[in-house]
Amino acid sequence: MIEGLLGKKLGMTRIFIDGLDVPVTVIKAGECYVTQRKIAERDGYDAVQIGFEEKKASRTTKPMQGHFKKAGTSPFYHLKEFRGEDLSGYKPGQKITVKDVFKVGDRVDVTGRSKGKGFAGVMKRWNFSGGPAAHGSMHNRAPGSIGQSAYPSKVFKGMKMPGHYGAKRVTVQNLEVVAMREDENIIMVRGAVPGSVNTVYTIKKAIKKR
Repeated sequence: MIEGLLGKKLGMTRIFIDGLDVPVTVIKAGECYVTQRKIAERDGYDAVQIGFEEKKASRTTKPMQGHFKKAGTSPFYHLKEFRGEDLSGYKPGQKITVKDVFKVGDRVDVTGRSKGKGFAGVMKRWNFSGGPAAHGSMHNRAPGSIGQSAYPSKVFKGMKMPGHYGAKRVTVQNLEVVAMREDENIIMVRGAVPGSVNTVYTIKKAIKKR
């Protein structure tokens, strides 16, 4: 079985489990289709490439049109390879739904792109405390000293400074699958995941299981 699926964030809501109010993120995980099988003898490793979100052939390059035609599927916006155990049963063109991979109670890692927040200062970007707020201080939200003077006469890489904030690949680990709607390919995970509505996620079985 493959270890994950591709999905899209629909939003957040809350559900009640045993009388408790549980915040959940609603993700439409699938339908996904097998677009290629990687075999150890030929490719050096075993994996299944799946496609998510169909698109028009006119919006697909000629090489990729041939790739999808060989698999017997329509073109897709998103492709992702997943590994797993005993993948011999997967064939190109096969449909994979959420119930084929996950069940209620599973722990998953969700990877997506966080919301972009544009250019931000050090207080917002790195949680700096800032300087004195009164008595004539001119050091309010500035970063302060960023290095030495004569030697080494440069700013070291990795220094926490103002800059582009957000819009990065983020993984939230060990989220619990608390509910599913198998007929709609919807999975609900406890808590929040990065990104806004319509963010595309990679959802995998959790590596660190509690």
